[in-house]
Amino acid sequence: MPARLTRPFDAGLTVLEVLVALTLLTVLMGFGFSRVPAWFAKHRLEVGLRQLDQDVQRARLEAARRGEPCGMTLGKAGWTTPISGDLMPCFSVGDRLGDGLSLTHNFPEVLRFSANGLVLDGGTAVLSTPGTSLVRCMVMSLPLGITRMGRYGGGRCEADPSL
Repeated sequence: MPARLTRPFDAGLTVLEVLVALTLLTVLMGFGFSRVPAWFAKHRLEVGLRQLDQDVQRARLEAARRGEPCGMTLGKAGWTTPISGDLMPCFSVGDRLGDGLSLTHNFPEVLRFSANGLVLDGGTAVLSTPGTSLVRCMVMSLPLGITRMGRYGGGRCEADPSL
């Protein structure tokens, strides 16, 4: 049987090996943690965009369910009850857009939905947030209220396959 080779400290790692491992781990963690704020900003943007879209669909369904026209107003914090006009709100407002999101849009003051769920007004909403250069958008077309979400750039809402 061949003789077994042994090291003086056979039971563990040397101090140099531990220091090298810790240095590598610190460098790798630094790369990962530097991307965390951008990831959270992008996630906040995606959630806000999907919430806007879901609320439009919810308003359409509610108008059709009731068989009565209704309306909603898009403010800086998300959808609210109509500020003016005789339309009943489509739903009571509960969800708000997340903090830190910047919303701009060209929707009219009151977005109207017909008694059968058709949209009487269309437009584009644009969402951005600090921490990422990504800008998201939602376009709503007439009369079906079909929404398309994408990346905003060059003054237009372009399709984004990552959505």
